[in-house]
Amino acid sequence: MKALFDQVSAKCSQITTQKYSTSFTLGIKFLSPTIRSAIFAIYGFVRLADEVVDSFHDYDRKGLLAQLRAETYVALQNKISLNPIINSFQQAVHQYQIDVALIEAFLDSMEMDLHKQVYTKQLYDKYIFGSAEVVGLMCLRVFCNGDDNEYGQLRHAAMKLGAAFQKVNFLRDIKADHYELGRMYFPNMDFNCFTEEDKAMIEQEIKAEFDEALQGIVKLPKHAKKGVYLAYIYYKSLFKKIQEIPAKQIMEKRARVPDFQKVLLMVNALFVPQAPEKLSADVG
Repeated sequence: MKALFDQVSAKCSQITTQKYSTSFTLGIKFLSPTIRSAIFAIYGFVRLADEVVDSFHDYDRKGLLAQLRAETYVALQNKISLNPIINSFQQAVHQYQIDVALIEAFLDSMEMDLHKQVYTKQLYDKYIFGSAEVVGLMCLRVFCNGDDNEYGQLRHAAMKLGAAFQKVNFLRDIKADHYELGRMYFPNMDFNCFTEEDKAMIEQEIKAEFDEALQGIVKLPKHAKKGVYLAYIYYKSLFKKIQEIPAKQIMEKRARVPDFQKVLLMVNALFVPQAPEKLSADVG
């Protein structure tokens, strides 16, 4: 029975998300039940690709990623895959008309991670777009539920949120990326002599992206707003902890948000700021 297989597929994507990211799982649980499955499907897919390039070092990662890419395109064409995570992902893609170009850009960025390299500004921008901004856009298609006008208005903010999340991850995981994976994402930076000025420049960029992202979050549909806002304030909290770490210690300490603080953030997520125009209307 296909319906049962689809349920199993959706559950696999949900379990993948829960096992790999407690923070995103919390955010998804704050979304409306009507869209949770699609967001789990998107996260499960991107997590699968990320694991191939980041973790499967004893295997042919290039071959595995090529296989994942091929299976994804076949699934999109046939509207089914025997890989449960890909199967749930293709369902979300078709249901919410996610642009295949976003998927291609994401997989291209994952392929970039197969190679040890120092990123130029051009490569850095390409990687951020494909690895993070397009994921924000995939989720936005779900949040807007087919409303192209709303999607167009919120597109920029969704990209900025994805970029901010990714760059916070970069700062948090500098040691692993630099020493274990041989990656240097931030252009024109030398982490062997990383200064406070270098760190402040990166943090200023991230802060600006968070600010732009919030302008879109407050305008999201009700069924998505609280979940996205929870993810936003979680990453803002993580970002603040990173800001407190001196540049010379950034390789030694890995910032994290304690569990008790996550509970407080969940409470705060119930009180999403209103959009400026809504505030004006209320005052009037």
